[in-house]
Order: sequence, then C-alpha cells, then structure tokens
Amino acid sequence: MTPGGTATLGMGRRRPLQSLADVVAELKKSNQHHAAMGEPLGLEEEPPPVDEKQQHYGAALLYNFERRIETLDKQLRDFENASRELGSSVGIMWSAFRLQERLAKILFLFRENAACLYPRKIMRKPQEVLLNPNIMDRRQDWRYRSTVPLPQDNLELDMLPNQLESLAGDVGAFISCLSEFEEFNDEAISQSMRSFEGDLRYFSVCLYEYKNQCRSSAVQRYVHDLMHEIGGHLDEINSALTIFIEIGIPTIWFHQQHAAKNLLNVSTLSIVFGVVDASLLVLSSHTTGNILANSVNMFWMSSLLFSIAGGVNGLLGLTWKQSIYRSPLHRVPWWLLVYMKGSPLVFLVIAIACFSAGVVLFTYSSKQNPITSAVIVVATLIASSGLISISGWFVLERWTFLTQKDQKWLGVVITETLDRLAELGIVRAHRFTMRWCSRRLAATRACLARFLTWVAATRISMAKTKKGTMTTANLEIEMGGALRPSISSEAPGSSDCHKKRPDTHLLLDVTDPRVRFQNAVRAVIKLQRTTGKRPKPVRPGFHRQNSWWQTPTPAAPDTSASPLPDPGIWAFRGARVAKVIEELKELELTQELLPHGALVRHVQFSPNGRYLATSSWDRTAMIFRVGETLTQHRTLVHVRGFVSQVAWSPNGRLLLTRFTRGLKLWSEDGVCKQTIDRSKTVSSVVWLPSGQAILSVEGSEVVKLDLHGKVLDVYHFGHVRLINVAVTSDCSRLIAIGPSVPPAGGPQPTRQTKVEKRIIVYNMHTKQKESQTPLFDDVRDIVISKHMSVVLVTFEQAPPQLWKLEIVRDKTRMIGQCPLTARLNLKHSFALNVPTSIAGSCYFGGNDEQFVFCVGKAGDVHVWDRETAALLRYLRPMNMSELRDMTCIGWNNGMDEPMMFATGSHDGTVRVWSTAMVRQAEEEGSDTEVESDD
Repeated sequence: MTPGGTATLGMGRRRPLQSLADVVAELKKSNQHHAAMGEPLGLEEEPPPVDEKQQHYGAALLYNFERRIETLDKQLRDFENASRELGSSVGIMWSAFRLQERLAKILFLFRENAACLYPRKIMRKPQEVLLNPNIMDRRQDWRYRSTVPLPQDNLELDMLPNQLESLAGDVGAFISCLSEFEEFNDEAISQSMRSFEGDLRYFSVCLYEYKNQCRSSAVQRYVHDLMHEIGGHLDEINSALTIFIEIGIPTIWFHQQHAAKNLLNVSTLSIVFGVVDASLLVLSSHTTGNILANSVNMFWMSSLLFSIAGGVNGLLGLTWKQSIYRSPLHRVPWWLLVYMKGSPLVFLVIAIACFSAGVVLFTYSSKQNPITSAVIVVATLIASSGLISISGWFVLERWTFLTQKDQKWLGVVITETLDRLAELGIVRAHRFTMRWCSRRLAATRACLARFLTWVAATRISMAKTKKGTMTTANLEIEMGGALRPSISSEAPGSSDCHKKRPDTHLLLDVTDPRVRFQNAVRAVIKLQRTTGKRPKPVRPGFHRQNSWWQTPTPAAPDTSASPLPDPGIWAFRGARVAKVIEELKELELTQELLPHGALVRHVQFSPNGRYLATSSWDRTAMIFRVGETLTQHRTLVHVRGFVSQVAWSPNGRLLLTRFTRGLKLWSEDGVCKQTIDRSKTVSSVVWLPSGQAILSVEGSEVVKLDLHGKVLDVYHFGHVRLINVAVTSDCSRLIAIGPSVPPAGGPQPTRQTKVEKRIIVYNMHTKQKESQTPLFDDVRDIVISKHMSVVLVTFEQAPPQLWKLEIVRDKTRMIGQCPLTARLNLKHSFALNVPTSIAGSCYFGGNDEQFVFCVGKAGDVHVWDRETAALLRYLRPMNMSELRDMTCIGWNNGMDEPMMFATGSHDGTVRVWSTAMVRQAEEEGSDTEVESDD
C-alpha cells in the first residue's frame, strides 16, 4: 500500500471520529442548555410534556396513595396482633400478611410508573426496600427456625395486571377468612371488600389489553389515575378494619370465651362427680352376692367411667377451641365436631342418670327403712324429671335449629304441631264434647248465680224488716263479699265498675309487651322532635375526584396574571402571533337571535363560511345566511324526534341532520333530498372527506352509507360503545372514542367506579384495530384536523386534549403484512383559566385550524393555540342571566376576516361573536379623522 493510500485511509478513519466528537460536543452543549433552563439532563427519552403544576399534582397524588397504603399496612398489623387472642386465627393472620406483601409490591409498581411520568418530582426506589423488614422478621415456620428471606421478584411495569389480579385474590382470601368467624358477621365489611375485589379484577382485565404498551405515556397516565379508585377503596377497607378490630374481635373473643367457660364448667363438674362416684364405690364394692348389690356397683362404675370421659373430653375441647392453629368449625367433620362439642355434656347426663339409678337401688340393697327408700325414690324421680325435661328441651331446640334453618323458634313449632293435631277427627270430637260440657256448666252456673241472687235479695228484705238500721253495705261485709259479683254483673255501668276498669286496663297496658314497645317508640319520636332535626346517615366511602392531570383545580384563580402564560410568550415571538392575539381581543358579542323554542343542541358553519346551521329539540333545524349579520334562510322541520346534530358536507352544498333513528339530507336551500331510516339508535354522523358517503355511529358499530341510504360497509368495534368517530383525510383510518362495556361473563365494575374509556385507531382497509389508548375521565367527543394528523378529545368535566396520530413501523407484524401501523401520543392538555364545566364539544378554529376553542356552561369561552396550548383569549360571561345557559359552540373556519363564532343556549337563543363591529367602528373613526384633516 502506498503512503498516499495510507494517508487517505487515515483521513477516512479520522472523519467519522471527528463527526462523532462534534456530535458529543453538541450533545454536551445541549445538555448544558437544558440544565440552564431547568430541564433534566441525560440521554433518556424526555418525559411527557406537562407543566410544573401538573408535575406537582402528580407527585401529590402518589404521596397521598402511599399514605393510604401505609395506613392500611398499620391497620393490618394491628389486626394481626389483635387476632392472636382468637382461636383459629392462623388463617386470617396469614391472609393479612399476604395482603401486606401484595400492597407493598403494588405501591412499588405505581411509584415506578409515576417516576416515569414525573421524574423531576418523584424519585425511584431500589427494589431491595420493597418489603417491610418487620414483616420479614415475622415470617418464621412453626418450629421457630431462622427467618426465611422472601424471594425478590423482578417487578416490571408489564407485571402490573398480574399483580392487580393477585391482589384481588388476596383480598378474596382475606374475606373468606373473615367469614369463617361465625360469631361476627358484618355485611358492610364484606360488601366493601367484595367491591374492591371486583374492581381490581376489572382493572386487571382492562390492563391486560395494554400489557405490551405499559411504557407508553397514555397507558402510564391511565394507570396513574387508577390510584384515585384504588385509594378510595383502601380508605373503605381501612374503616372496615377499624370497625372489625373495635367491635368484631371483642365479640368473637367473648363468644369463644363463653364456649370455653361452658366446657370448663362441664369438665369440672364431671371430675367432681367422678370423685363422688369413686368415694361411694369404696363403700359399695364390698357388698356383692345379690342382684341389687351387683346392679349398684354396675351403675356407679358406669357413672364413674362417664364422668371421667366427660371431664377429659371437655378439657380436650377447651384446648382445641383456644388453639390458633385449629380448623374453622365448618371445615371439621360433623361427627367429630358433634363428639367434641356434645360429648362432655352427654357423658355428664349419663353419669348422673347412672348415679341416680345406683342410689335408688342402694337404698333397697342396704335394707334401709321403707320410708327412707320411698323418699329417696320420689326425690330421684323429681330430680330426674327436671334433668329429662331440660335435656329434652335442649335437644328439641337443636333439632328445630337444624330443620327450620333458623326461621322458627321451638315454641312456634310446638304451637303449629298442636294446631295440626287439633285438626284430627278424634281431637275435634273431644274438643266438641268439652265445648258442649263447658256450655252446660256455664248455664248451670248462671242459674245458680240467679238463685243465689234471689236468696240474697230475700235475706236483705227480711233483714230490713227486722233491723231497719242495718244497711246493705254492712250486709255485704258480713256475707264476705258474696254480693260483689252479682252487683257487678247486674250493674255493669255503675260508678264502682267504671272506676275500677281504667285501673285494670292500665295494668294490662303496663304488662303487655306490645303496648310497652309502642310506648317506647312514641317516646323515641318525641325525643327526636324535641332534640331537633335528625342527622342524615353518612355512607362510608370516599368522594370521587376527577383526574388531576386532566383537571388541575387551583385553590383560587389568579385574575391578575396575564391570560397568555410565559411558555406561550416564549413560543410566540413572531409578528403573526401578535396579530392573532390583537384580533382575538376584538371579539365581541354582535348579535342575539331567538330562532328556536327549545334547547339548541348543535351549531355548525358551512366549510365556505356562507351559512350557519343550528339544530334544536323543538324538532327543527335552521339555516342562516352569514353576512354583516345573520339572516334566517331556511327552516327544516322534522316530524319525528329531536334534531340532535347538523353536519355540512365537505363542499358545503349538502346538510345532514340527525335524529334518534334516522338521518335527513338537505340542500343548502332547504330542500329535503333523502330520508334515511335506521333500525338502531344513531349516536353520531360523520361525512367522509370525499363527500360521497357518510358514517353512522350505532352502538358498537360504524355503518358506511351512500347518499341514498344504501349500506356500503360495516365496521365492528367489539365491546366498546362508541360516542363518535373521526376519519383521516385519506379515508384509511377511523379514530373512535367511547366507554368499554365489560362482557357479561367477565368482571363488572361497581357503581362508584368509572368505566374505562378508549381511543381506538381502526384501519378501514384491514378492518382491524391498530392501537387503542385507555382514558380515565368521561369522554364526550372527538375531532380530527383536516390539515394535520392531530386529534382533539373533549371530556365531560376535564379540559380538552390534543393527540398526535403517528405512523410507525410495527415489528410484530408477520411477513407479508403491512409493516406500518398508527398510534396516538398525547401532545398536550389545554389548561382552563378557571374550573369550568364544558358545554358541548371542543373544535378547531381558524382558517388553518390554528385555534382550539370551547365554551363553558356558564358562558365563558376559552381560545387556545393548537401547537403550544397557550391561552390566547378568555371571554367571561356578559351577565348573570347567561350563567349555566350555554350548550354548544361553532367557529366559522371558512373565513378569517372577520373572525366569528356562534353559541347555542338552553332557551333557544343563538349568540354570535365577531370582530366585524370593532373594525367597522375603527374604519368609521379613521374616515372621520381624514375628513377633519381635509
């Protein structure tokens, strides 16, 4: 090789090295510049474009979630310590420990996710500090060997769906262990945990569909917003555990101690009774040789045997009940449970029966006095009858509980049985005979009473004749009150009876339990009336908040600040921007119309800017001609249903109106060209950019129709209930938006949980979903720009967002398939000047769609720059009558001179804002100045 060739080769090697050095130098300079601007250094991918306020709210949400988990972890530790006193508590302690472990892993994954979104506010933590050392120290086996270290799982963000599903399983196991304590059952605790378990399974199923997109910023924001829902459930579980610790555990402990005390008493009595049997056997064991003596020894030995067995079984049952490792009652074989719980008492009863029989026989075998023997037999029969009665009642109560499923008491069952027996023939005959006898006895008693009355009257008359000074009262006293029944029966309305009846009635009222209950209820009602208004019951739960990263709510709006933020000022340095801002400042209310008699649902200007179409719930649509002022051009009457939407064709020559189950096609002169009826409810209608077909959004399907109503194609979106769709300019893709409806057989969210919403990019040629992005807040509409691949999403209670549609290469595609696919990336959110509830949809404005605008229900209008999200103009409501009146807004994109937009309201008013009046006044002022100069 020649020297010249060597030099040439050296120069060829030095050039790439020199270019690499230049790149490194430029990168270093760029990093220094970013550091000076307060931006993070490094070669990693830049975080999503969010401002400092959203960074602060994001970190605050994570720290609040972390405090909730720490509070629940402390509550679980207290629960474990309190449950150690209970029998069969090893299951609930182990499930609580597993729940603590899972919560620590979930917190670690959520912190990793938040650190990817907001690296300036949230620091990553090493995985070694994932688990609590105190929990690890407690993880020892039953032989108290050295601590077994927990395996360190390699946790990644892709594992979050699996971890949420595992957390749902741990929560379910914890609920099952709680329900195994039959002594305490609180439905509120079970319901709160069951709802948490169901929501966790729902979140897991939703995130499984984005398992390979967990590193995308959109999925990370959705995961970050899930902390609202999960954190609220954690608060409910924390409250439920507090109730269980304060009320449930003492109740369970009391029941277990009561059962243990009963077993202890039975065991003690059995042992004492065995000692008595042994003492008597010492006396009777020497007496043998006849049947009575042998029978006495047999019964007393049997009594001794059953006494010892009852005492030992009672002590074993007592030890088993107090053990924390014992199985729950419903997991023990029934025969073993019956033997363990019932054998001490049964053996004691048998021992007493044998002892009693032995005592009776002993009185005869020992040749006691007959009187003594008779007394012992009678006393034994009396004691045995009581024992038999109590034992029989106890057995019947147990039988009633098992057969009636805790629906009836034993007394009710006995009454019903007696009533059924009373319906038998022989019993009815007996009752008839007894009733006939009782009537005859009553008649006889009445005759006897009349006879006695006659005798008493005769004796009184005779006494008056003999002794005129003797009074009837003295006679009654002497006769021992024999006249009182006759007097009360003959004169029921006398004063004496009338005075006695209220006392008797009052006595019945006091002793009747129903009357006592009614009096207590009346007393409570009177007490509530005197103490004032009753407090409303507060449902345990949490207040649902909106997504903080979409709706940052400041404590108070800064009215002194400029409507143009500092980042927007840095971005807009050109003369064009300054001109636009000055033009927007000239926007004023120029005209008010009242064309409709009901709510104005939608307004839209034609693409050429010459017409304005409005739709209303008064079943009409209006076409106005745009000039210096709006003039009514045509009225479009609809016989069926409310007119919910108007849509101009791309060339502005046709107008489409939508009602509940159909569409109408009109010319710009108000002539109905076509009526298209649909079998399903039409939620939205969109023109294709070519203007030769329309898209009808019907549930989970998008139907492509020609201008005559013929179905050209149908696009299916699965279990997503579509709200609206947008079409790209090349008619190749649909961008759809709507809530995801969970399948009937899958996990369902609770009523308090927000259903997942999605933005779906759908390829119209392959009829496949290319990508889907989850959303947390409730969505309302979606619009795509005609000039750029950007999508505007409108939310119910959150500011709008701008998403960029990108075409990327999909490495997962098979050979022969198109390698290109589309996906959406969040570009920025448009911050509201004040917290506002948006009315209708947000749209692009301006001839080049350089603006984004919306109107609030209170009448305030926001206008942002599309590229930088800088607030260019904020219009406050003109008067208080406009508050909560606006329903929709539309910008005239067909002309920029003058700028113009229109709004609709609830009362049917259409208001027009424009810059024409201001400019006309300026031109008139300039003409006046010229004339004065002349």
